[in-house]
This record gives sequence, C-alpha cells and structure tokens, in this order.
Amino acid sequence: MSDSSHLLTETNGHVAVIRINRPKVLNALNLTLMQDLAALMESYDADDDIRVILLAGSERAWAAGADIGDMATATRAEMESRDQFTQWNRIKSIKKPIVAAVSGFALGGGCELMMHCDVVICSETAKIGQPEINIGVMPGAGGTQRLARAVGKAVAMDIVLSGRFLSAQESLAYGLVSRVVPKEHWFNEAMNVAQSIAAKAPISLQHAKESVLNAEEQSLSEALGRERELFYMLFDTQDQTEGMTAFMEKRRPTFIGK
Repeated sequence: MSDSSHLLTETNGHVAVIRINRPKVLNALNLTLMQDLAALMESYDADDDIRVILLAGSERAWAAGADIGDMATATRAEMESRDQFTQWNRIKSIKKPIVAAVSGFALGGGCELMMHCDVVICSETAKIGQPEINIGVMPGAGGTQRLARAVGKAVAMDIVLSGRFLSAQESLAYGLVSRVVPKEHWFNEAMNVAQSIAAKAPISLQHAKESVLNAEEQSLSEALGRERELFYMLFDTQDQTEGMTAFMEKRRPTFIGK
C-alpha cells in the first residue's frame, strides 16, 4: 500500500483501491486532496492493468463534507479564482467504473463525491445528505443537480433545504445508493462487487458506463443513438468474439481489453 498521507492506495488484481485518510476531520475534502484524487484516478484510468477503481473512506466516515477551514474566510473572487470544481470535472471524466465503499458520514462534498461514483455499496450505518444550508451556503459540486436527478425534485428539495440526513435504507429506497449491507461487510462487499465488475470485458464496461451516464445529459433520441453506436463498436473488439464464443462453448471467457 502506498501513502500520500491523505490518500492510501493499493491494487488487488485489476482493482485499484483508494482510501481517503483524514481521520481527524472525518475525511473532509480539501483542494489538495481533490487534486491528488483526480490525478490518481486519471493515472488508473490510463493503466491497462486496472479495470475498476474502488474508492473508500473509513468505517466512521466516507467523507463528512468539504473542509470548512479551507474556505471559511474566502471571498467570492477568491473562490472563483481557486477554480476548485475543475477537479470534480476531472473525476466525472474517468472512463472506468468507480465503485464506492460508503460507511458512516457522506455529507456535503462527500455526498457529491459519492454521486460521482458508478456503483455505491453502503453500510447500514451511513448518513447521507447535503447540509450546506446549515452553514449559509449550498451544494456547489453538483449536489443540487445530481441529487434531483437521482431522487426527484420533492426529495431533493427536502434534503437540500432542510439539511436533513438520509439513512442508508432511505437512500436505497430513493435510488441514491446501489446496495445496503451490514456494517461489518461494507468494505468486503464493495471489493467483491469491484472484482466482479473487473472480470467483465474492459471496453464493454467503459462503453456501458458512458451510455448510462448519457441518460442524465442527453435527450432520449440522442442517448439511444449513441447507445447503438457504442454497441456496434464493440463488434470490432476481440473481447466480443471471445465472450460470445465462450458462451456457446459453455466456458468462462478470458477478456484482454482489446
């Protein structure tokens, strides 16, 4: 495991694991951490040996928001010149699947980071929300938009305007997380899911991720057109031939990412 102090990394087969490691501030996200996280994810995105990124916090906190001390005295001009949301755009652009292992607090920027992930495995202990309204601001890293798309206007308004936290089961019922598991299994289950995804054809994974994300930003006709284009493109890959041949031969396919 390598250590950049606030981010711990290791690899497990084709899965790259990143752990947020700022326990004294419940893994609060500051600009330096986000810059390093974006750079790490980009390096794994470019690594042919890595097929899935697993992002985790600690049992107590996935990430309890942005680091308020990092911005408490900032002016509008200072915040705009900081251009901190560039890092979030870099994470949004990652092509490989990102699995989140979420336990404890996922608040504010932590909730927004969770919503940047593709599959969210959530401990029953999780508390999820956008409480920025309690400190005189509002979500700024996509919270209002991604939350509304995930849970609908009425629930998003309730969460954003009241600052209340969702339980893990509420988050599952609203479609904000993928699975809820007992607290003792939150990381292992996320790893199992990541390994299962990593066993699939890498190009298919990236095309499928792109297509699902297009549903949020494109019209239905545009997204369907792109879906069909991506589907046809996969018939130029060796993995498509291998996958279908293995199915007919009743054996496990061996995917190589080509």
